[in-house]
Amino acid sequence: MTESSESQWWASESFWRKCAIFVTAGMALVLVFLTFHSLYAIGAGSDAGRVPAYSVINYRIDYVPDEDRGHLVPEVGPMVPLFGEVMNETEAKALVNHGKLTVQARNCMNCHTLLGNGAYYAPDLTKAWLDPGWGNEQARELLMTMFLKDPVANARTFGTNRRMPNQNLTEDEIRGVIAYLKWMSAIDTNGFPANFTTLPQDGPVYEPEVAETEEDAS
Repeated sequence: MTESSESQWWASESFWRKCAIFVTAGMALVLVFLTFHSLYAIGAGSDAGRVPAYSVINYRIDYVPDEDRGHLVPEVGPMVPLFGEVMNETEAKALVNHGKLTVQARNCMNCHTLLGNGAYYAPDLTKAWLDPGWGNEQARELLMTMFLKDPVANARTFGTNRRMPNQNLTEDEIRGVIAYLKWMSAIDTNGFPANFTTLPQDGPVYEPEVAETEEDAS
């Protein structure tokens, strides 16, 4: 057998066809694995720890430096229920999903950015719940509610003169949007957006025993 005939095995069309089939099949399996792993990692409340359970809206959310990772990471603090109502996981999920669907229905991403997606005409909403512009923890829910009810009259333009149009949201939609923003602020986004400062959060925390005593007295 000549040298030229011996070298033909790696140059044959059949060999490269088989290589293409095996590589494609292998990459397909890898893609399937990565897809299922990604779905697990981004699942609310999964052990991956990046996306919190919906009931995180019952707690104070803040950010603290992580020296190992080199950026701020979310920290779930004491119980400070949204709207003063402690919700179980099912109730919290329903409210957050209602807010998410409202944000999608109103095409908020046409102007805003959420989790790195959207436009940059209006402020990034990824950490809007923690925006220092709300003043403090005690006033935040009221100011957010007032703004969403009438964004034109309660505009926060920061010198740009850009005003959000009135979306004519219902009370339930407003509560849902605020819940969605609070839940989204607790997602570990690997430091995105960078260099943001959280508003002061030193208000009263929820005391179950005190709350039960007040309800009994009423």
